[in-house]
Amino acid sequence: MLFADHRPDSVKGRFAPGMAPVVEAFASSIGDPAAGGAALSIWHDGEEVVDVHAGIADTRTGRPWDAATRAVLFSATKGLGAVAVARLADELKLDLDAPVASVWPEFAAHGKERITITDVLAHRAGLVAPDTTMSPDDLADVRGFADRLAAQRPMWPDACSHLYHALTWGPLVSEIVRRATSREAPDVFAREIAAPLDAAVTLRADDRDLRHLAYTTAAPETELLTSQTIPQMGELAHRMLTAGGALPLTLVGDGTGLNDPRLLKAGLLSAAGVGTASGLARIWSATITPTRGVRILSDDAVRRLAVPRSTGPNATDTETDGPFHRWGAGVQLSSEALTWLSPSSFGHDGAGGQAGFADPDYGIGFGYVTNRMAAAPLIGPIVKALRSILDHAS
Repeated sequence: MLFADHRPDSVKGRFAPGMAPVVEAFASSIGDPAAGGAALSIWHDGEEVVDVHAGIADTRTGRPWDAATRAVLFSATKGLGAVAVARLADELKLDLDAPVASVWPEFAAHGKERITITDVLAHRAGLVAPDTTMSPDDLADVRGFADRLAAQRPMWPDACSHLYHALTWGPLVSEIVRRATSREAPDVFAREIAAPLDAAVTLRADDRDLRHLAYTTAAPETELLTSQTIPQMGELAHRMLTAGGALPLTLVGDGTGLNDPRLLKAGLLSAAGVGTASGLARIWSATITPTRGVRILSDDAVRRLAVPRSTGPNATDTETDGPFHRWGAGVQLSSEALTWLSPSSFGHDGAGGQAGFADPDYGIGFGYVTNRMAAAPLIGPIVKALRSILDHAS
């Protein structure tokens, strides 16, 4: 599809005819362009129909956001890790129904011998937080972190419940991949997912990525919300959301947390991926349809990835009425708690507003990244505008 250059207000980039309402919704998501920036990419039936950006990539220097700007993906990284695992399973290099202990014998400690790889992917392992205090260096030691978790007693037996493994999902999945394939998960992703698509996305940043990286800040309302709510949630929540104190409550600080190059270079599948919106969206597009001539998952692999594995109340919920999240094999599924384009949508969002997902019903790959961490999701009006356009076109 041909593009024309459009620059409504402060937005730069290109979009296809008919997508103006989406770009207007994107512009509204940014707020004050001087306080941060964002980028949006949408692929439809394997073609990019929106590629726009706006605002400031680094508020310390005033560097503007451009087409090459990468952002920290936070938990949207998990979805990409799940795609890499699905690719290995698609190639019969990993059996997702096998017990974790079949490839990682030490994991069987304290009655975990029946927990499967899919259970880990679907947040059912009961290892939601380290049981000891951790430092940033401990967090950057992915294998050491995995060893800690393997030695822990699970919160519940035999994957009988679920709870979001915010910062433990990554080391668990990384070690499973390493034990099963003798390969590092970021390398699998780079070679088999990102490279064929020429996608500027990585699960382990290098110096080039860091040169193009947006500097992330927490909006004042986010700092206030986290400082007030997380302590009230108790010790477990604090350990879950900070990896035992290795990260600040807001996840970022001045050169700390996920602004720390050490952590971005460590290969943390839970939260430290780095990429452009265009790269993120094209990867999700390529899970469901040929994109730049590349399809990275088969239909069977997509079905296995997006089958609901964890639904309903989690291990700490006291309410039974919802709304509740739904989880596939490492991906979030569209739900009452997380409404994307249609019930077929799957992908992962991230702290502060990041989001990447695919929608097979609409043929969409979607990527949104920002460097100003908001207290609430930002993409709702964008997705609503996109759905309206697609419905009227059908």
